[in-house]
Amino acid sequence: MTSAPLVVVAHGSRDPRSAATVRALGDVVRAAAPDVDVRVAFLDLSEPSVPGVLTDLHSEGHRHVVAVPLLLGRAYHARVDLPGIVDEVATRLPRLRVSVADVLGADPLLEAVALDRLRATGADLADHGLGVVLAAVGSSHAPANAVVARVAERWQARHGCLVTPAFASATKPDVPAAIAKLRAKGAGHFAVASWFLAPGLLPDRIRDLTGQAAPGSPIAAPLGAEARVADVVLDRYVAALSATIRSA
Repeated sequence: MTSAPLVVVAHGSRDPRSAATVRALGDVVRAAAPDVDVRVAFLDLSEPSVPGVLTDLHSEGHRHVVAVPLLLGRAYHARVDLPGIVDEVATRLPRLRVSVADVLGADPLLEAVALDRLRATGADLADHGLGVVLAAVGSSHAPANAVVARVAERWQARHGCLVTPAFASATKPDVPAAIAKLRAKGAGHFAVASWFLAPGLLPDRIRDLTGQAAPGSPIAAPLGAEARVADVVLDRYVAALSATIRSA
């Protein structure tokens, strides 16, 4: 049986570094699964668009596609935006079946990558005087923010440092408030962990606010085009494909 094409779906950004990172991740996924037709698409602001890629696949004769959202939480884009686009395409191209996989979420592999990025800054997670800000996008959907808070709680429980979340948009606390909270708990110096997949405008906002609130604090790089991130993408793809086969 021929595997369905895999469409890696990212949000998109006005910052070209973001799309470049997503495309590089697509290359890593292709290298890890050379028998799978891997495409990259964006919900907004970058090209190619999700409808455009799905239309191309339909024109090439494909009748089943698996879309894997490059999202770290089940917020608006996962719950409303992508399903709405898929529904529109299904109405226009009724012979094309699109299975939407689960989001990447707080997968243990992604947490490991984020911790490695943080350690690469020189941060010592066993340092009881260290306060770690786990920086993420932020959402008006509270459960999505709660996922980030639970990651911070796990890190604090497993390591010696203090950890608290901060968000770049849509909700609180922001970075200055998070650093103030860590100071109140006894942290004397700080580091920022990145719960972002790619560089862009929101990670830059985190960097700028960190520079104002705690100058000189190291800031970890985003997860990026890393083999473990690709492994999670493929895990979501296989799970969605298996569920489709079982329901057929």
